[in-house]
Amino acid sequence: MIYQGKQKIWSDYQKEIPADHWFYVRSCIRQSFFPGSERQFLAISRDLLGHDIYETAHHTTCGGIAYHSDVIPQETAMTIVARQFALMTEAGYRNLVASCITSFGNYTETLETWREFPELEARVREHLWKACRREFEKPEYVAHASDLIYKYRGEIAARAKFRLVDKATGEPLRVVEHIGCHYSKMFPHKGVGGAEYPCVLSGMAEAWGGQVIDYPERRHCCGFGFRQYLVKANRGYSLSNTHKKFESMEPFHPDLIITNCPGCPYFLDRWQYVISEQTGKTYGRNGYGIPVLTYEELAGLVLGVDPWDLGLQIHQVAVEPLLDKMGVPYDPARKYLGLNEKEIMRPGLPSVLRCC
Repeated sequence: MIYQGKQKIWSDYQKEIPADHWFYVRSCIRQSFFPGSERQFLAISRDLLGHDIYETAHHTTCGGIAYHSDVIPQETAMTIVARQFALMTEAGYRNLVASCITSFGNYTETLETWREFPELEARVREHLWKACRREFEKPEYVAHASDLIYKYRGEIAARAKFRLVDKATGEPLRVVEHIGCHYSKMFPHKGVGGAEYPCVLSGMAEAWGGQVIDYPERRHCCGFGFRQYLVKANRGYSLSNTHKKFESMEPFHPDLIITNCPGCPYFLDRWQYVISEQTGKTYGRNGYGIPVLTYEELAGLVLGVDPWDLGLQIHQVAVEPLLDKMGVPYDPARKYLGLNEKEIMRPGLPSVLRCC
């Protein structure tokens, strides 16, 4: 009976993900935090697997950060979203895929709100026409980019050059998956597995050979929280949230963390440095931190992409221990070379956290 109940719950939180014909919108902050991730998404889904993924240089931020930080009202954010829908319509697409978790939540909230309040949709259409003389059709399907990599996970596994396995022991690497709050906590039926059992990242990790770790604070927020961090006086709350997660996962000795939100990898990566400077404590082995990767970066490693071409040198926590475990080759001399193969600025070294 319990098993049947779980099966019913699981079936309620599955979603059909079209394989093709997507209008892709980038994130306003991911391109700064982890610049190789979105490029890798296109390299995998469009160039390697041959799916129809289209993007335009004319799209903008979705307005989500300003909306959630109470800088702009909801109708303004909805008008920005409506313009994105207009660009999608003009390009001849009906499926929209967002790189950013907050964008995914923002698009979903807009559509759900219009469904309940059609008069608001009519006002936004009027705003958009007055602002830029554009009209739009609503997307038939909105997905997050991690949904697509999840859908393609088997295709990626079939082409894998490396697996999430310790080459020295043959044991699966221990993976912590962290789901961004705006993926399925806002609208549980929009995420694969809902809010309690999302499998979009765990499904990738397991398909590529890893072992997913369950731990008490698995569904706890990373600590971003918008105003929780954007207001400088509140940043202690942000750090406390992240610290709570690391304390909870520490006994399980994870080899890496995989995330699907722009803010989550940033804070889980950067706060490890802050915690080490404040307390002298590190959470990886031998004085290292726990590497934090986006799902595109992890997919790239599995497929054999050079770690520095993925932009892993941008991370605060050293990735070399993970690369060594997986058997991924890398050239230490290329770590800080730019696109022109000239050396870029090297970061200063932390006083506690080891960075190779």
